[in-house]
Amino acid sequence: MNEKDIEQIENLLEQLLEEISQYKEENSTVHPYDIAEQLLHLRDLDEEQYSSILRKIPSTLLAEVLSEMPDYVQEEISEYISTKKLVAITSNMDTDDAADFIQNISEDHEDVAQTILESFDDEDKELLEQLIAYSDDEAGSYMQSELFSAKENENIGDAIKRLKALKESGEVDNIWHCHITNIKGKYIGSVGLEELIIFEHTSKFSDIPSEKFRTYNISHKATIKEVVDMVTNYNLTSVPVLDDNNRLVGRITSDDVYDIIQESATEQIYNMAGVNDETEQVESIYEIGKGRAVWLAINLVTAIAASVVIGIFDTTIQSLVALAILMPIVASMGGNAGTQTLTVTVRQMALGDIEKEDARKTIQKEVLISLANGLLFAMIIGVISYLWFSMPMLGVVIALSMIINLLGAGFFGAVIPLSLQKMGIDPAIGSTVLLTTVTDVVGFFSFLGLATLILL
Repeated sequence: MNEKDIEQIENLLEQLLEEISQYKEENSTVHPYDIAEQLLHLRDLDEEQYSSILRKIPSTLLAEVLSEMPDYVQEEISEYISTKKLVAITSNMDTDDAADFIQNISEDHEDVAQTILESFDDEDKELLEQLIAYSDDEAGSYMQSELFSAKENENIGDAIKRLKALKESGEVDNIWHCHITNIKGKYIGSVGLEELIIFEHTSKFSDIPSEKFRTYNISHKATIKEVVDMVTNYNLTSVPVLDDNNRLVGRITSDDVYDIIQESATEQIYNMAGVNDETEQVESIYEIGKGRAVWLAINLVTAIAASVVIGIFDTTIQSLVALAILMPIVASMGGNAGTQTLTVTVRQMALGDIEKEDARKTIQKEVLISLANGLLFAMIIGVISYLWFSMPMLGVVIALSMIINLLGAGFFGAVIPLSLQKMGIDPAIGSTVLLTTVTDVVGFFSFLGLATLILL
């Protein structure tokens, strides 16, 4: 370890200890995210000091810090902290974060996760088990049970006093609405706190005009995409979650939705490149390399297919060296045009902007755009080729090939992801490899085929 690293470690430790001390003070401005980032940095520099500082952080603060840290850090945390402290940490987390935390620990230490779960009373344990049981794609897996609700026959003033007590005890935070239910627990609607304070505190919730109620809600079995669409389309800060009997069981807050959007965008970017986002988070070089090697192997097979097409026209290439010089231009233009179409199509599909009935319109639009670009760049490359090699017909050949290849790139750039989605396959996975093969094959075949017919 060099002097620079030692200095960094000392500075990090000093800063962390100061922030931990500040956190214990009233009206602290320390944010758990900042501590999480510093801990991650320290973890990379000095594992022993990282382990030491973890044990010094109070359980209440560490609960918030760990909620900000990646899954792989949570999975290994039981190697640095005692099970007793892990129990205290989990009890200070919101239910959705606690469920995720226990689930992450169970990946490598099932016995520790079970011990933590058993430490809760029967009611909380049952709730956590229900949250863990949801699949990753279901709304229920992202909801938290901590919320502010009231019965319709409750006095508004009493409810506000109850909220104050809940806030002071730390049982709830980030409260924006009061969710109203009837005496049987069935959801009626939600009222914003800024609306609530203007009503007479002596009135009951049933006295509030119906138009003041917000009724956006989501089923606990709904897909997370439906949750994201609802929050983003209606600019919501939280969404109440209902069970199959219309009873209020929790809420999903906007900060969780932002995390979901970020994770989804990251996953799409990785998948477009043939990389698994979960594999990339692990530290094993072997696992990361293996994940990438799968798609590289598929790409090798498809590249051979393009080479086979070139091999068919080897005599043509030997007869006219200019073809070998111009071939990469045709392939590159087709590949880039196809990637443009593919990226736009996949992104619109992810955002829900393209439904089944819109597929034909999407294909038509992309084909027209590609055709227009094909005509434009066909003229440009045709003139360049003529001036370069003083062969008018060579300019005609590459111009025609450019039109055909860009037309094919636009068509297949839209068709491939739409077809994969119809088959139940994530359109972001494999689309790039398939599209590259198609544009290469179409580009080489059209260029060399036309050269054989026209020039030779």
